[in-house]
Amino acid sequence: MLRYTSRILFCAFAIGALAQAPVDSASRKANLIALERMWNQAQVNRDAKAIATMIGDRFVNTEFDGGVSNRGKFLADFADPEFKPNSMNIENVEVEVYGSTAIVTGDYHTKGAYNGKPYEHSGRFTDTWVLESAKWECVASHTSLMQK
Repeated sequence: MLRYTSRILFCAFAIGALAQAPVDSASRKANLIALERMWNQAQVNRDAKAIATMIGDRFVNTEFDGGVSNRGKFLADFADPEFKPNSMNIENVEVEVYGSTAIVTGDYHTKGAYNGKPYEHSGRFTDTWVLESAKWECVASHTSLMQK
């Protein structure tokens, strides 16, 4: 009888765990999309402090033109007074969670001016997030321009 009772309890536990997995996954995905949108708002506001709370110490960024920057350079670019974004939007965002790592992809569109010259970019992005001490941190970001 004990053997059957433990099997029933195990099955009940497993079903309960599986039933909760999509909710947890959905909440993680929603959280990551919210972080991406906060990132965009911080970019428009040139808020390097907000971005600093979202990226890891060993963050690496690969730009659409092939330029690569580390955390320090990336944050300095946000504070550059010549960088004047006025819009940053994302859509078609997809999130894939792999345990404590997540890959977020989507389309982006941004407008603004840099060194007095207007720019407008449409492209794709891929951000890699890692869950560290109960907090998501972006550790890598990559953008590519879409060809027209």
